[in-house]
Order: sequence, then C-alpha cells, then structure tokens
Amino acid sequence: MDGVPHPPRSLPRPLRPVLRAVTYTRWLHLFIAATLALLGAFIWGQDDLQPVVGYAVLALGPVPLLAVAAAVPATRVLETMQARLLLFPGPHGPEERQEPRLAHTPAVAWTDRGRVFVWLVLRMWVGLLAAVVGIQGLFLTVALTSAHHWHSFETEVVPLPGSWQGWYPPLVPLVLAALLAAGWAFGALIAVLAPRLLGPSAAERLAALEERTERLLEHNRLARELHDTIGHALTVAVVQAGAARAAGSPEFTERALGAIEDTGREALEDLERVLRLLRQEGAPPSRRPGLAEAGRLVASARGAGAAISAEIEGPLESVPGPVSREGYRIVQECLTNVLRHAGPVPVRVRIAASATGLELHVRNELPPAAPAPGPGGSGLRGIRERAALLGGEAVVGPADGEWRVRVTLPIR
Repeated sequence: MDGVPHPPRSLPRPLRPVLRAVTYTRWLHLFIAATLALLGAFIWGQDDLQPVVGYAVLALGPVPLLAVAAAVPATRVLETMQARLLLFPGPHGPEERQEPRLAHTPAVAWTDRGRVFVWLVLRMWVGLLAAVVGIQGLFLTVALTSAHHWHSFETEVVPLPGSWQGWYPPLVPLVLAALLAAGWAFGALIAVLAPRLLGPSAAERLAALEERTERLLEHNRLARELHDTIGHALTVAVVQAGAARAAGSPEFTERALGAIEDTGREALEDLERVLRLLRQEGAPPSRRPGLAEAGRLVASARGAGAAISAEIEGPLESVPGPVSREGYRIVQECLTNVLRHAGPVPVRVRIAASATGLELHVRNELPPAAPAPGPGGSGLRGIRERAALLGGEAVVGPADGEWRVRVTLPIR
C-alpha cells in the first residue's frame, strides 16, 4: 500500500513483528511516557537512595502532575491522537487495520477524567518498565560484544563467570530476541489498555447512538416527504395531462398546463429543500408548508378533475408547527391516493382544529372498477407512521362504498 513494503508472508510468525513499524512506534509511545519520570530522576537524584526506594520515587513522583494533567479535558484528545498515530496500524504504517474505537472529544465528566488519569499512570509505569528493560538489554548486548573482543566482561545486569567468555557471542542474538519480544509484549499491553481507558464511556456511546438514531429518523422523514411531494406532483401532472387530452378543449388544456406548472414548481422547491438538508449537516430547516396552506392542495386536486368539498373548522394558525406540517403531508398523501387509485371522483375533506386536538377526515367514493388500495402501501404506512410519531391514531380502510382516512392528532 502506497509503496510501503509489507512483512513477507513467508517469514515465520514469531519474526514478523520485527519488520512491523507499529512495533517500534509503540516503543516510542512508551518511551515518551517514561520521559517525565526519567527527567525527575535526573533532577532529584537517586544516588543516595536504596534501589527499592529509588524505583518507588521514580514511579510515584510524577503521579500528582499526571493527576493535574488528567483534570484538563483536552488531555484525552491529545492522548487519543498519540495513541491513534503510534499504537495502531493504519495508513501511516505498513499494514492497515481498523483501529479500536477511541474518544474524539474532551473528557467532560469526572469519571472520564479518572479513566484518563489511570491511563496516564499505567502508560508511564509500562513505559518505565520498557525503558529499564530496553536500556539494560542494550547495555548487556554491548557488554557481551565487548567481552568477545577484549576478553573482559563486567556488568551488574547479569554477572557471568569469566570462564564463560567463549559463550558470549552466541548469547548476543538471544539477548536481542528477548529484547524484541519484551518490547513487543509491552506495546501489545498498552494497545490493549488504550481502547478501554481512552475509548468513549457508556454515556458517550449512548449519546452517539441517540444522535445516529435521530439522524436516521430525520433522513427517513425526509424520504417520506420526497415520496409525498414528488408522488403528488407526478400524479397531478399525469391526471391533468390525460384529462386535457380527453377534453380536447384549448381552455381546459390551458388550465391543466397551469396546474401542472404550479404543482411542478412546488415539488421542485420541496426537492431542493430536502437535498439541501441532506447535503449540509446541521443546516437549519427551511420552511415547510402547514395546514394553513391546505387550500392549495384542494385547488390542485380540483384542477385534476376531482370534485372536492372542503370543510375547515377551527383556528389552523394556532396549531403547533410539527402537528400542522405533518397534517399537511397526511392530507396531501390522501388526495394523491384518491387521484392515483380512484381518479376524478367526489372527495370530502374535513379539517377540524380544537384546543386539544386536530382531526383530519378524507372520504372518497370507490368506483366499481377500481380496487381499494392495499393496506401495505408506502403512502398509507407513512400516514400511520406520522400519526403514531405525534401520539395520534390513523384509521384507514373501506366502509359503505367509500375509502375513508380518519386521523386524530393531539395538540398538547
């Protein structure tokens, strides 16, 4: 990938980590964490301390500073960036794997800051252990190599007898292999700890899931709006064009073309609005029509040849915006279904608003040759979904030779 050589597949599995860049970037990540403690050791000095006490001071001295750093919310972002870059293979490494899920936001809750504090301390301790093992392993390797050349070997790491000088050269590869194995193990350990301590908390995962659900619901709502708007416009255009051809009257054809033009223009405006919302995350929603504009739906259906009697009661302007907008779409879908399935038949529309609820009632005759719409249509399903989301109820079906849609929506 991108000209970066991969470890040969023919290489034995135990030797593959030697050629993986992530093995050494994890070492670097741990050594960076150990730098603070090592600097403190040079500043404070530990020559007069017992080894156990010196190592305790080395490991515990920087802990208060790490606690202060963990209290800063942005620390988690910085640690996450380092972990993503140095701990996990990706586009920057010789192999590409999906990295574990790490948090992308500052740690706001104190529980998240506590997890960051634990991460900082464990990272420093593992880094110190890796640094001690690495430095001592390098000293031992140099000492073994020097003993081979100058026939002398003195080290406090592994005091070997002088009679073993002939075995020093074969021990060098073993020490290097052990050093690489230890470094790989420390890197694997810190890579396991990172997603557990730097990953999003349960509350953050729940918030992300809710946000994703809201986004999916919004996209589903926009898809329903496109279905209602475009379906209504195409249905009106088809019916108007067919009626104009059958009438053979220039005056009627002129009215039909005007109705098709108005309906098409409204559909294009709705289409542009929906596409703009889909392209721009977080864009403010543009204006959507409400029940106060239901008159244009009635006029559009009348222009298609349907004999509509409309009855509007109550102050539609006082109906809350969500209820009014969804009610408009419900009436639009009802009239579209009438034109699509029954044709230009008599239709009665009743819209009644009160202080507690909104009632929508659409009835049309069922011609003998036209079968009633099935219960599984997407339009009828959309009507039921809209009503259910608003806490209302939709009753749809044939009765007494009519197709009836009755929707009740609470206003409070």
